[in-house]
Amino acid sequence: MTMFGLKEAVVAPLVRSLTGRELSTKEVEERFARASWAGIVEPGDRVAGVLVATVGAADALTVVVEGWPATRIAQWIRAHGEDAVTVDDVVSALERWRPRLKPATALAALSQGVRFAVRLVTPDDTAWPQGLNDLGAHAPMVLWVRGNESTLSALDHSIALVGARAATLYGEGVTMEASSGLSDRGYAIVSGAAYGVDGMAHRAALASSGQTVAFLAGGVDRFYPSGHDALLTRIVESGAVISELPCGSQPTKWRFLQRNRLIAAASRATVVIEAGWRSGSLNTAGHAAALGRPLGAVPGPVTSAASAGCHRLIRDFDATCVTNAAEMAELAPIADGTGSGMDGIDPQDLPSDHLRVGDALSIRSPRNVPDIAARSGLSLANVQSVLGTMELEGRAVEAERGWVKRR
Repeated sequence: MTMFGLKEAVVAPLVRSLTGRELSTKEVEERFARASWAGIVEPGDRVAGVLVATVGAADALTVVVEGWPATRIAQWIRAHGEDAVTVDDVVSALERWRPRLKPATALAALSQGVRFAVRLVTPDDTAWPQGLNDLGAHAPMVLWVRGNESTLSALDHSIALVGARAATLYGEGVTMEASSGLSDRGYAIVSGAAYGVDGMAHRAALASSGQTVAFLAGGVDRFYPSGHDALLTRIVESGAVISELPCGSQPTKWRFLQRNRLIAAASRATVVIEAGWRSGSLNTAGHAAALGRPLGAVPGPVTSAASAGCHRLIRDFDATCVTNAAEMAELAPIADGTGSGMDGIDPQDLPSDHLRVGDALSIRSPRNVPDIAARSGLSLANVQSVLGTMELEGRAVEAERGWVKRR
């Protein structure tokens, strides 16, 4: 049996290695077809999305490889109850796809994925981020995941922090506080690993022992930008680096714009922290708004061109004005219903020293008394007294390496 002109004995071991479990021949065929489609089409190709969703990736690839005429393919799609694709659509699509029908390229991508311990995740997998399904025909064929596949479940309680590459000190400072504050509240941080705001969002999440996910516009085997190679390596160790493009793919301007739709769809809310009037971050905001995701924007100085895009979002596109992590968390409350990490307790009902100690604690990262005292601005004795009360109330617990906040 052959798949895309390749022997099953060659393809199957690679697909099973990328999946991390045993698969039937039919499952191998479908996953290999999706991986192949990821290299044949550009991200977000609507015709390919409709074809694969209608008849399955393997059958869809077969009809293209076998050279079916556009009229027959369009009729076949309509026979399966889908009327959104015309013959002209198929003609144009085939002209785009045929130059890339190269089995050797698909095989090389799989081999490179195995080399870098990549995981191939498809819509049938439990790890698949359900938010991506809202993209419909524009959803990715497959995800190439480098890092911890289990991190994908954290996308259910994630917020995307995006912004300008040429971020100002103000933008980076706001990003650092927002990312660490959201991480402490139990949110995963999603961004695009670019310079500026994106990079700071990832770094602050890692520094707070939080979970972070980076979506790339090229293959996960070649980190981009190269200046963030060390940062992306750290993300792989404790989070995940994801792309819809196969290994070996180069980032392009179009792919960056299409990558942004994944950031918006995978996250529960998107916050633009700093953006110029024509910033690419506004593209991510547009995707979030189109998907019905909550959208926030951080205001900046009215004289700053670096914040003009944020002011535009607030004024013209109904983005919510947010200034800190607590306000960002209100865009997408987590399981406890507050997103505050305070177990539903109204902060106004707490004594000031309890509120300050609570703000100084992290859900994931244990902190000792001197550290908490330094963060809260309280004395050691005061902190110890408050921690004792919080422990009795079930709002804090002493772990092996320090104190952590309980939800």
